[in-house]
Amino acid sequence: MRTALSRRALRPLVAATAAALLLAACSGNADADGGETTSTPDADGGAGFPVTLTSAFGETTVESEPTAVATVNWGNHDVPIALGVVPVGFAASTYGDDDSDGVLPWTFEALEELGATGDDLPVLFDETDGVAFESIANTEPDVILAAYSGLTEEDWTTLQQIAPTVSWPEFAWGTNWKDMALVNGEALGRKAQAQELVDDVLAQIEAALAERPEVEGTTFAYTWIDPADPSTIGVYTPLDARVQLLDDLGMTVAPSVVELAGDTDVFYVDLAAEQADTLADVDVLVTYGDDSTLAALQADPLLNKIPAVARGSVAVVPDGTPLSSATSGPTVLSVPWALDAYLDLFQAAAAKVG
Repeated sequence: MRTALSRRALRPLVAATAAALLLAACSGNADADGGETTSTPDADGGAGFPVTLTSAFGETTVESEPTAVATVNWGNHDVPIALGVVPVGFAASTYGDDDSDGVLPWTFEALEELGATGDDLPVLFDETDGVAFESIANTEPDVILAAYSGLTEEDWTTLQQIAPTVSWPEFAWGTNWKDMALVNGEALGRKAQAQELVDDVLAQIEAALAERPEVEGTTFAYTWIDPADPSTIGVYTPLDARVQLLDDLGMTVAPSVVELAGDTDVFYVDLAAEQADTLADVDVLVTYGDDSTLAALQADPLLNKIPAVARGSVAVVPDGTPLSSATSGPTVLSVPWALDAYLDLFQAAAAKVG
């Protein structure tokens, strides 16, 4: 039942970055993901260079404070923008982009505050066919951020020829929003400011959870079920960023999902619908869909064997909307933007657990 990366699983993820479809401290200190960085003491605003960060592919040294920041793949641009740095270019968003301008709402709002919309909007890279190397090179960046990404080693090596490139530290598409902020932030010499942003978001989460007491402590499975082919349940593993966000929201990955994931290093595994009862310990099933999704799941003779489906404790994340994009690849900007609406979904589903 375990598979390599499925194109179905990539849909909510890669749509934002490719087609339209998933360390730092001072010298010698381990980061949250187990990577290491070396740098002189951190200082806000640009001192403390050079800084060397270790990713899955090797070390990247940023010699001096970047002045032309490019980012690739999903959401990395939100970190410099949140830190007050307007990138020279970043990947155009396609998944959940409600006005098709390539910029998601929370990013646009932050760019507006920085006076970087209209004619001053950064270059948007078209990643429909993969990383847009030529377009990136044309922006003449002095650093490229991709702490949350699915870069291959070949991608990273090519990007390194353009500018020092910070890739994912441990798992492709497995860097959570907090570590994305800290890793990308350190590459900009602003790790302390990034930590302040993370702490502020965590405080907002705590306040929002206090208003929704039924969410905290519920077990969940985050899934993707193709409405045209419900024979397979895609299950996101604990290393996936959207799953890690729910952990930050006080929920717990169901033991059945942990066992299903095993020691996989991918963010997604498949479960045959005939084995749907494997998810019997799930309080809340999370999936993408629309207003018809719950009824469709309950009408399916196999999927209805999941107790959460039978009793209706399902959180349906509206597919292809800004909310689904904000929470599929969460960032330090998208989490606050989506927080209340997202938690309301889980509060309603958790209330049916009984």
